[in-house]
Amino acid sequence: MQIQINETTLELIQGDITQQDVDAIVNAANESLAAGGGVCGAIYEAGGREIFAECRQYYKCCATGEAVITGGGKLTARNVIHAVGPIYSGTPRDAELLADAYRNSLRVAVKDKLQSVAFPSLSTGIYGYPLDEAAPVALKAVKDFLQTQSHQLSLVRFVLFDDKTLQEFENALKHLEI
Repeated sequence: MQIQINETTLELIQGDITQQDVDAIVNAANESLAAGGGVCGAIYEAGGREIFAECRQYYKCCATGEAVITGGGKLTARNVIHAVGPIYSGTPRDAELLADAYRNSLRVAVKDKLQSVAFPSLSTGIYGYPLDEAAPVALKAVKDFLQTQSHQLSLVRFVLFDDKTLQEFENALKHLEI
């Protein structure tokens, strides 16, 4: 499923984010930028030690809602944007921090003059953010960024791991006001 937002294609697919041929994939990182489970573990495993070494060399840590960039190591994607989503607590601050993680990832991409970015569903794995709440926040944050910020992005893709996640994002996209 895809829509156009100005000159940018916003696309939802089911798949493996580590296999995406884009300028950058987004890692569902933790604040210490250490290898973890889920998306983060898969990216570090597929991309190799170079990604972790670059994180250690340049960043050491990243606050919730923020994002930093490294090379892509052995991945097809040339870069990895490490975004830290919130651990779900059920407060309104969760949505603000989740939206910040998406917006700040896009800011990093624009700063580095990237044209294509692939996101996973941030914070919906081990961080416990309910999919039905996270999907609308994610899509609105990306849509608002694409509509209001100067950028060169031609493709923003959400690569969603399973059918349930894809369905939640498709439902949220159908209800998104463009």
